[in-house]
Amino acid sequence: MTRPGCRGGVVVVGAVMGLLAGPARLRAQSAPPVETRRYAIEVAGLRVGTMTATRQANGPEVLTTLTSDVQVNFLLYHLKVYYQVVNRSRNGQLLLSTVKAHTNQGDFASRTEWQGDHYVIVANQYKHQYRGTEAQPITYTVSDQFFGEPGRRGRAYAEYFGDFFSLSPTAPGAYRAERAGREDEYHYSGGQLVTIIKKNPLKNFVIRLLP
Repeated sequence: MTRPGCRGGVVVVGAVMGLLAGPARLRAQSAPPVETRRYAIEVAGLRVGTMTATRQANGPEVLTTLTSDVQVNFLLYHLKVYYQVVNRSRNGQLLLSTVKAHTNQGDFASRTEWQGDHYVIVANQYKHQYRGTEAQPITYTVSDQFFGEPGRRGRAYAEYFGDFFSLSPTAPGAYRAERAGREDEYHYSGGQLVTIIKKNPLKNFVIRLLP
């Protein structure tokens, strides 16, 4: 036997729950899409890690991340590095970049923050410390290179170092990045980054786009 008012109460409760759940469903459906690029990291032909780049645009705001996880064990050469770059930009200008690195040599961090008319830069990385400022707005970073060719841009901001790589084209779809004796090669196909060669005195690191 149904108690008086019970059926109506169930209907009311169901309606209220529907109203509460509706906006949540709409928010989930309208969440900005995330672009993702996944890469394998190789040394001497052996896979030693992965790298993942993501970008999510929400109107003028863009959130870009770059995550790398590497473990190398070659005789006397041992390397373990996990780091993540998180960049927040608005209208094409970098507002905040944070880098956290966890390695077999310790934990390190870098931070670049726009203060209204200049950046405050602090980089504390393995065998690299830098503190300084930058007056010019930063509009292109190393993380951005994963989502489009540099084109005519002459430099890219290296979030890890708190400094800039100079960029120069070497062939169609190929670019050289240089900084303080360090050299990387970036190769694009159809506008998409497919290979990075990071020059190393011992063994080059090759980063290849995964299918």
